[in-house]
Amino acid sequence: MQNDPFEYLSDGPSTPATQCFAVVPDDADLEKVIKALYVGRGGDIAIIPLAQESSVIFRNVPSGGILAVRVRAILATGTTASDLVGLA
Repeated sequence: MQNDPFEYLSDGPSTPATQCFAVVPDDADLEKVIKALYVGRGGDIAIIPLAQESSVIFRNVPSGGILAVRVRAILATGTTASDLVGLA
C-alpha cells in the first residue's frame, strides 16, 4: 500500500471519498451509506437521504455531476440516470 499522509485524519462527510463503487438503483437500502453520488449519464435520481424516511427526486441531474448528499437508498422507481458511482 502506498504511503498515505492522511491516514491518521478522521473521515467525515466533507472529506474526500476513500471508496468508490458502482450503484444500481434498487428499491432497498444500499449496503453502505454514501457521502456523494457521481452521475455518469444524466437524468432524474430518486433517493432516500440518510436522515429521512421519504424519497426525494433530483430532476435533470447532468452527466458528470456529483450530488453531495448522504444517501441510504437510490430507488429504481423514479430514477432515469445511469452509470452511477457511490462515493463513501
